[in-house]
Amino acid sequence: MTTIALLGTGRLGAAIGHRLLEVGMCLKVWNRDPDRCRSLVSAGALHRDSPAETLLDADTVVTVLRDGPVTSAVVQCLGPLQGRTVIPMGTMGISESVRLSKDVKAQGGCYLEAPVLGSRPEAQKGTLLVMAGGDPEVFELQRPLLQQLGSDPLHMGEVGTGAAAKLALNQLIASLTHGYSLALRLVQASGLEVERFMEVLRPSALYAPTVDKKLGRMLTEHYGDPNFSTSLLRKDLNLFLQESKRAGVDASALEGLALLLQRAEGTDLDAGDYSALHALTKINSDTSE
Repeated sequence: MTTIALLGTGRLGAAIGHRLLEVGMCLKVWNRDPDRCRSLVSAGALHRDSPAETLLDADTVVTVLRDGPVTSAVVQCLGPLQGRTVIPMGTMGISESVRLSKDVKAQGGCYLEAPVLGSRPEAQKGTLLVMAGGDPEVFELQRPLLQQLGSDPLHMGEVGTGAAAKLALNQLIASLTHGYSLALRLVQASGLEVERFMEVLRPSALYAPTVDKKLGRMLTEHYGDPNFSTSLLRKDLNLFLQESKRAGVDASALEGLALLLQRAEGTDLDAGDYSALHALTKINSDTSE
């Protein structure tokens, strides 16, 4: 039986863990908050008190942590990796992933970045979109594992290309959500019925499924029980801006959107679903709810 060390059991990490248990893998889990491991332990996972303790008998280390610096710090705690492969699945900057790959190699391990598009429902069903970056041979060795999380994992190229794809996609999430929020605000202000507008939008080339997926939340202002929070969207957009600057890309048009998302910090909107961005596009809105 394949043994996986899973570091990070938040919303996405826990869903990935349940999926791996469901397909018959042995799972050793760690999280800074042990309470967040309870559902996985109840399902058959083995809890460990430190990242290093998860390595015993583990073939591969999967991390699903908030950002690059946290991932780097936790991986350092692992110590000698003795040939094990580290697979970070959380969103990181391109430069952060490249640095982490060097650290992993210095610890005697192999590295394969594998950020994903999708959230809890997709992880539980094994339908995540997996974007891997790293050595092709390492990718092929890890393909059976990745296929349990997404039926057609893609090898994007060398380390950094998977991270680049993920940041580009999350920038699109932010930009699309913002664009549709502005459109919805103007439609409502004009007195046009939203559904009548949607009858035009849905069959057009401008339509994206995420519109209907988030429309109910925007109209009812219900942003609880998120799969992907406003704070994480802001973090990823800022990462995109940082990496764009390094790459010589003029992304200054997105700086206003980053400032808009900054207004959610310290409010309930920050922990809510990222469609709470809609609450920020209302002039003089109360962002405390």
